[in-house]
Amino acid sequence: MIDFATLLDASPNPYMVLDRQFRYVWMNATYLSVTGRTRDELMGVSLFDAFPGDPDDPDDPGHEAVRELRDSLQHVFDTGQSHTLSVIRYSIPHTGPDGATVFEERFWSATHTPVPTSDGRVDHVLQHTVDVTELHRLEAELKQRRRDDRSARTGQLEVGVLHRAQTVQASNRALESQRRHLLGLFEAAPGFMAYLSGPEHRFELANAAYLKLVNKPAVVGMTVNEALPEVVDQGYITLLDEVFTSGRPFVGRGMRVQIGSDTPGQTEDVFVDFVYQPVRDADGEVIGIFVQGHDITPQALAQAELEQYRNHLEDLVQARTRALEESEAALLQAQKMEAVGKLTGGVAHDFNNVLQVIGANLQLLAGDIGQATHAVRHVDAAMDAVQRGAKLASQLLAFARQQPLAPVVLDLGERLRRLDDLLRRTLGERVELHVDVDPALSTIEADPHQLENAVLNLAINARDAMEDGGRLDITACNATVAADERPNPEMAPGDYVRLTISDTGHGMPEDVVRRAFEPFYTTKEEGRGTGLGLSMVYGFVRQTGGHVMLDSAPGTGTTVTVYLPRSDQPATPWVDPETGPVRGGHETVLVVEDDAAVRESVVETVRSLGYRVVQAADAQSALDLLEAGMRVDLVFTDVVMPGAVQSPELARRARTLLPDVAVLFTSGYTEDVVFHGGRLDPGVELLGKPYRREELARRLRQSLERPGTPVADAPPAADATSPAPTDTPGEAPLHPRADAGGLHVVFVEDDDDSRRTTAQLLARLGHEVQAVATAGDALRALDGGGDVLLTDVHLPDMHGVELARQARQRRPALRVVLATGDDAAALAGGSVADACLQKPYGVDQLQAALTGVG
Repeated sequence: MIDFATLLDASPNPYMVLDRQFRYVWMNATYLSVTGRTRDELMGVSLFDAFPGDPDDPDDPGHEAVRELRDSLQHVFDTGQSHTLSVIRYSIPHTGPDGATVFEERFWSATHTPVPTSDGRVDHVLQHTVDVTELHRLEAELKQRRRDDRSARTGQLEVGVLHRAQTVQASNRALESQRRHLLGLFEAAPGFMAYLSGPEHRFELANAAYLKLVNKPAVVGMTVNEALPEVVDQGYITLLDEVFTSGRPFVGRGMRVQIGSDTPGQTEDVFVDFVYQPVRDADGEVIGIFVQGHDITPQALAQAELEQYRNHLEDLVQARTRALEESEAALLQAQKMEAVGKLTGGVAHDFNNVLQVIGANLQLLAGDIGQATHAVRHVDAAMDAVQRGAKLASQLLAFARQQPLAPVVLDLGERLRRLDDLLRRTLGERVELHVDVDPALSTIEADPHQLENAVLNLAINARDAMEDGGRLDITACNATVAADERPNPEMAPGDYVRLTISDTGHGMPEDVVRRAFEPFYTTKEEGRGTGLGLSMVYGFVRQTGGHVMLDSAPGTGTTVTVYLPRSDQPATPWVDPETGPVRGGHETVLVVEDDAAVRESVVETVRSLGYRVVQAADAQSALDLLEAGMRVDLVFTDVVMPGAVQSPELARRARTLLPDVAVLFTSGYTEDVVFHGGRLDPGVELLGKPYRREELARRLRQSLERPGTPVADAPPAADATSPAPTDTPGEAPLHPRADAGGLHVVFVEDDDDSRRTTAQLLARLGHEVQAVATAGDALRALDGGGDVLLTDVHLPDMHGVELARQARQRRPALRVVLATGDDAAALAGGSVADACLQKPYGVDQLQAALTGVG
């Protein structure tokens, strides 16, 4: 076999091979001899770096020779066809005797031949050159000897050869210029273009628009099958074959082509208008196909969408109408819920205060009546009514999402297990209960009491729907909700715990399902429900950050699905706040309550537990007492208070004055004072109104014995069910006393009921009474005379102590008795008062105070 490299290396003509970057990959010995270089100097080096041409050549200021050589080589790479430069003037650099670089002018004739790979790509070019420099020099010499005929004829012959070569070169230059111009137009064309040669449809040309369309960096040199394998089964190869065979063009409009995408193995749809135009040679034979067209994908997609809108316009209008109706209904529902929330919030405060007074007095009355069976029965019935009223207010607040929540991280499965016995008793024997909890169930953050109430409410609804018995399934599992799988458009994608409660009851029609969560809406007969069970569940779930869905139809039962956000924290150990003994204490409690009736009942209840009590009608009054130096162990304050100082500010300043003081809030309606984002503020302890005596006892002890609080001496135990101790044992009957002395008493009390009752008592004791409501009225009354000033300490226009001081200045012989619900002993040591009465006081205490000053 012939070794062509050895053969070419032995050739007297220069040969060399370049790659697509015009770098040397091979050259023969003659090429090295002619250029004066070594193989190591040229291998891997660009031709135009090795021979850049003479930059200072006055005969070639535009470096035309370098451009012509580069264009000829690029032409071969682009077209795969040979190209010849008949004559090119190209200077070769050499090193002169003085070491400087000098350029030797040379003239060359060069032929560039493509070297294709096995798949038809042109990656290399073979250059064969002939040095014609001597021919040019001969022409110059012959011009000097034209007078000699023979020499002239010889010169003319040689000059003619050279002239024809130059003419061919000039023609080639013109053709190359036109080729470059046409190629530039081809490349810059807005539509896609390509030329496919031969029956195998090999790419010889493809402009930038075509490469962008097919999403390929290069296709020249490859067949359509090789460059675009994804179109092989789409029918386009068959079309090309038909055009090449028949010689008839093909025009396609709006045709879909699946083109390979940037993702491996994936395709994307494009839509094109195009033409396959056969190209013929001089004999009329088809030698290739010219492809030209436009990408109309945006227009096609827009047209398809327009057609869809046109075909389904009525459906779209109906859908938009339904969406508008649903939006309006949702807005109306939201406004309705907001209105109900504001209404219930306003009512709850006063309603719970009323319930608190009734409940506290009933509990105190229960201790007074002892074991009288009929009386106890009536008191118990009344207490049950109080608890039902409290539950009703709580449900309304829960629906309005204004129920103060105390969330903790908890294990839902553990809660369901604790509720199992209660659920079975609630459902009865005719309802079969099945509970299924995922062992890997995540924790949630929720108010445990409200969560249990929600589960119980749903179970009771299910029981009522299965009058003839049935099955109730409760399941709990983890669920991840994706954006496109949300069962509720308001639901955020994310991780949830899903609680599902399904029954086999009679189910509900669609109109009932739509209104099921509304407050007071119920399909049960009168007396069997308030219509607040589902609304409470709805409000609690939304307030906790979750969502609740209802799915029901007549005859198919009902399924309630609750989604609660997962927590990444471990469950908090559960402690039942209702367990443990009820204990009182002997610490000092500051009771702050603006409602006089509520304040009186609270003070009496707290005293019945053994505590010393100081009371104030508002936060400012309480703060005045603390700033005056009064020491207390716990501040028990209502949340909603009149005046400029609010209860959180009172708590903050109380802790500043007394760092160890405990604070317990109470309210029937929290508003936004200690309640934000659906939950109590951090560190806030709240006892909701109305509360039972034993609940108050437990919460007082919990607050006083919280971690970090100094432990007082062991408090005396107090049985919440035992009779409340009284400060006035053995009260005398109400009748006139002969030893009363018949005094003229100016009595000052701003509470209407207390003023009226005490005035009657003083009159029945034989005294002349002038009862007034303010300090100003008292001073005016004393101007007309008086023996005794009997005044409450807390008055709306002046403190009782200040009133006593001013009264004594006017009437130095006046006798003063101060009445207070605070610590009377703290006032008794002053020189202003002759006696102090501790509220609530009885007949004997009042008579003793009057006798002592009489």
